[in-house]
Amino acid sequence: MEDALSVPPLFSGNFAFFFDLDGTLADIKPHPDDVSVPDIVLARLSLLAEMNNGALALISGRSIAELEQLAKPWRFPLAGVHGAERRDINGHTERVTLPESIVQPLERSLRHDVASLNGVELEAKGMAFALHYRQAPQHEDAVFALAKQMVARYPQLAMQPGKCVVELKPSGIHKGAAIAAFLETPPFAGRMPVFVGDDLTDEHGFKTVNALGGESIKVGAGETQAKWRLDSVNDVYQWLERITDHQQEKQQALTNRRDGYESLSRSI
Repeated sequence: MEDALSVPPLFSGNFAFFFDLDGTLADIKPHPDDVSVPDIVLARLSLLAEMNNGALALISGRSIAELEQLAKPWRFPLAGVHGAERRDINGHTERVTLPESIVQPLERSLRHDVASLNGVELEAKGMAFALHYRQAPQHEDAVFALAKQMVARYPQLAMQPGKCVVELKPSGIHKGAAIAAFLETPPFAGRMPVFVGDDLTDEHGFKTVNALGGESIKVGAGETQAKWRLDSVNDVYQWLERITDHQQEKQQALTNRRDGYESLSRSI
């Protein structure tokens, strides 16, 4: 789609909400450990979840353990490592793993090759590996070449480019599949999905949501399959504030009408 996309409306009704984290709920930082989500934003997410029967999840390339720390004190359903691990509303966690016979030699090879690329960081996630080159953009071509080499060597892997990162993860794992899996179980089942994300890794999610007739929201500039656009993380915060206020007003109006009907019924 072209860049001229409208700001998303204030959805209310039978929706399920999915949010990416880095670049969506938090500004991207030079190092992943520097990232945080403001408490007021987490409180708004919790309120939105409450008003939609708990149908709100965070979906990220980060691990569930990292997401858990970033979302404290709230406990949302989570999909980590692009959906390779997923925790439902009841706390049940499912994980897709790579055979140990692949993980160990793959990590050894990556560490050996990354050592010659000054500034490139290898993040080992157990079932996936991320090659971060934000501090060394001059090595972008070398990082992509290395990732392609590993995918050719290990066909169980798929390559996932992102913002200054290339990830190697189990084939068939992506955010679209994670959203689809959530939508098969309560409290997400039967609801229309809304997904907010910013990166190439989120395009799978946009594609899945669009195919289901849901609402996809791209954060930032760039080509996308999303239907709507918010310009920045701060715009996400403002939209989140407006949509929670809007849904509260709708629910309060419904409660007032219901109370009025009950009062009229009693008087009759």
